[in-house]
Amino acid sequence: MPVNSFDNYPMSWKPAIDRTEKPIYQVLARKLEQDIVNGVLLPGTKLPPQRELADYLDLNLSTISKAFKVCELKGLLSAAVGSGTFVSYGALSNSYLLEESKPKHLIEMGATLPDDASYEPLVLQLKSMLQETSYEKWFGYGRAGDSLWQKDAAIKLIRRSGFETTVDHVLFANGGQNAIAATLASLCKPGDRIGVDQHTYPGLKTVAAMLNVQIVPIKAENYTMSPTSFENACKNEHIKGIYLIPDYHNPTASYMPVEHRKRIAAIAKKYNQFIIEDGSYHLMAKEPLPALAAFAPEQTIYIASLSKSFAPGLRLAYVAVPSQYKEPISKALYNLNITVSPLLAELTARTIVSNQFERLIEGHREQSIQRNQVVNCYLDDYSCLGVETGIFRWLLLPEKITGAEFEAIAAKQGVQVYAAERFVVGNSCPDRAVRISVCAPKTIEELEQGVRILKRLLDELS
Repeated sequence: MPVNSFDNYPMSWKPAIDRTEKPIYQVLARKLEQDIVNGVLLPGTKLPPQRELADYLDLNLSTISKAFKVCELKGLLSAAVGSGTFVSYGALSNSYLLEESKPKHLIEMGATLPDDASYEPLVLQLKSMLQETSYEKWFGYGRAGDSLWQKDAAIKLIRRSGFETTVDHVLFANGGQNAIAATLASLCKPGDRIGVDQHTYPGLKTVAAMLNVQIVPIKAENYTMSPTSFENACKNEHIKGIYLIPDYHNPTASYMPVEHRKRIAAIAKKYNQFIIEDGSYHLMAKEPLPALAAFAPEQTIYIASLSKSFAPGLRLAYVAVPSQYKEPISKALYNLNITVSPLLAELTARTIVSNQFERLIEGHREQSIQRNQVVNCYLDDYSCLGVETGIFRWLLLPEKITGAEFEAIAAKQGVQVYAAERFVVGNSCPDRAVRISVCAPKTIEELEQGVRILKRLLDELS
């Protein structure tokens, strides 16, 4: 530190670093990460200007810039031109969902799990397959999708989203998150930027952090991505594309209006932006809106994951890919997958082609409606966003408490919910809200017990 030190100078962060370790920028980056994780620097804190910090630590400005860039690529910092650098509100959210276990006494209302209505039909279908003489082929290596009829099954399911594609554009992935990872790995380089909703799927955040892809929050209108803000991001934020969930958005349970889908599609075409459309929840709706891919088929990678509409353990996703992206995404999927399970691919295809999947989805929908009626009964006096066919809701909280605080007190009372802080992106301010999973409790009685506890906590806060 120089002789004319900043001991009495008001700075939000005055780190002490070990100068014997090299390189210094990595030492400083690790210190910054530790102070964020340990709560020394809270989300939203504005860091000192880089030049002031360089003077304070008697380091080159380039050393400070490199340390900040390391942390920015990890999603820990958010820089805004003309405003400075802030600790990201989403800095800790990736680690939120990596807990290996939860106390057994908690009623699970955090994870987005569907009910188990589909398990028995899938087991019966599987038993039938294993009676066939050629069952060995499903337990060896194989390329899922080599069978043309399996791709026909994928097209039949994707068609329900109002999007027509062909077998030439269909790829297979080991689940939706695997498809997202392969898409980002193939279309982005480290340091590239993509736009996302201000609250978004944590799996996307985790993958982006692993690949050093920066995610830029795009402002919302009524909880869905604003076309105007998307266009501004295309002009000013140097993004390459966007990721969104237009149907039953995770976590806010919102639906993007058709007009917004058309406008976003037109903007993507105008600025040559790719769109990653996550269709995980598309099949929940009784009358699905047309996929965004229907309006921009040459820009959109459409991912139809089956874990929410069929069963969580069915790790398979169909990916409809435009011609311009097919080769790089196909290579990335192969390198990340090695192979998709032939057993799961065959089981899924048979379930779809036999039209049994219609009954499975209807069974899930009936369960969701029944469970949402329980939620409505207890939380009718509060803003609990979402529709009756959804498997989770977005519960808005009184102004006196944050989502993280409510998650903590709910856990102490025996209910696991997920705070908005888990989903927030960059320097966006998290909603005072929690996501509550309607179908995760094993029984309706357990759901009722959990919602009763949440109501009591809300009443005490009102």
